[in-house]
Amino acid sequence: MVAAASAAGPAQRVRQVLDPVVAASGLVLEDVRVRRSGGRQVVEVLVGPDEHDERDVDLDRVAEVTRAVSDALDASDPVAGAYTLEVGSRGADSPLTARRHFVRAVGRSVRVRRRDGEVVTGRLTDVQDDDALVVVPVTPGLKGRPPRVGAPLTIALDDVADARVEVDLSGLGPDDDGADDAGRES
Repeated sequence: MVAAASAAGPAQRVRQVLDPVVAASGLVLEDVRVRRSGGRQVVEVLVGPDEHDERDVDLDRVAEVTRAVSDALDASDPVAGAYTLEVGSRGADSPLTARRHFVRAVGRSVRVRRRDGEVVTGRLTDVQDDDALVVVPVTPGLKGRPPRVGAPLTIALDDVADARVEVDLSGLGPDDDGADDAGRES
């Protein structure tokens, strides 16, 4: 067993040390990368909430888990030499790869490419107990027309080749209620 642990790469050794530490912090260890940058090693740790956690991974939670991760790495020393530790969460544009990612994306616009190549873009409305996604397809309207909303589609999670949350900027822009004129004299 010792030979297997020593044969593992640095990222795998770090993952083995950090899995229980991150779980004890109430988060999920999403990814571990050990890379070189500017002549130094960088240990990058990505954490996220589990599918039942309604809280976001804010700066306070990142700071808390960073302390625990740093202490665990110092105690076990799975990476040889000096390194820089970076702890953060997945970005908004990260791919949806696990059931928990889809559960947290319910209510948002998503782009799902199925294994057969078909692409479905729309609102993710549910992740069912049998690991099926329910997506209501939305096709943008042309030249100022409203979008076309289709019938809900059920897509097996196993049938998803890749998926991402689509950033919706439709609500951003000048308000029509005159709020832009606030503070101006008439």
